[in-house]
Amino acid sequence: MKVYFHKDFFEVYSSDPAAAFGRMEAIARAIEPHAGFSSFSPATEDDLLRVHPQGHITAIRQEGVYEIAALAAGGAIAAAESSLDEPSFALIRPPGHHASADSCWGFCFFNNMAISLQRLRATGRIKKAFILDFDLHFGDGNVNILGNESWVEILNPESERRSSYLHQVQRALEATTADVIAVSAGFDNHRDDWGGLLTTQDYRTMGTWVRAAARRNQGGCYGILEGGYNHAVLGSNVLAFLEGLGG
Repeated sequence: MKVYFHKDFFEVYSSDPAAAFGRMEAIARAIEPHAGFSSFSPATEDDLLRVHPQGHITAIRQEGVYEIAALAAGGAIAAAESSLDEPSFALIRPPGHHASADSCWGFCFFNNMAISLQRLRATGRIKKAFILDFDLHFGDGNVNILGNESWVEILNPESERRSSYLHQVQRALEATTADVIAVSAGFDNHRDDWGGLLTTQDYRTMGTWVRAAARRNQGGCYGILEGGYNHAVLGSNVLAFLEGLGG
């Protein structure tokens, strides 16, 4: 499978936990022996304008994070486009699932998921998409932008019981007929991270379910990095998900 990454994601661009030093290093160190990194270009302004109004883009420029945020969105687009040929993953930051069309919070600036899916739809490559957001935090930006679109299904599984959480994911993936399954892959619900719920094996299992659903529907699947803040376990969790996703 292809993993899209750029060395600029090692840079500390703000003081929030998603931008912390050592976070991307921990992931890259874990997965590079197993998956080569592929290059890509930043998202164009036309790509961003499919999701965000000009005023929001200007505000992100003024905040001084436009270049890194557009690069992240470009990685999401690259993963989305290649996913229809093989599973792929965007190892990117800043994350994006808390970015709405004209506002953002939670360490996010542009909505990488919405930008990548709108690119696929604009180029006629998909008719229906399913978003699995297993980040600890509800992906309000994904829902605000895409939740009312008839061609998009979104699942933010929520349960304090691990078995119930996983059952929600499995049931939804078994039911979907989407021709692309896109994952907002946040790893902060791990038992050693902020959420304290899931195991490393659970990420491998969910990746396997995503891949199986994509194969059944003769479509594609890809993931986009969102949260995950315990550097000691983050790399192994991402690797487990990629092992499941890649079969």
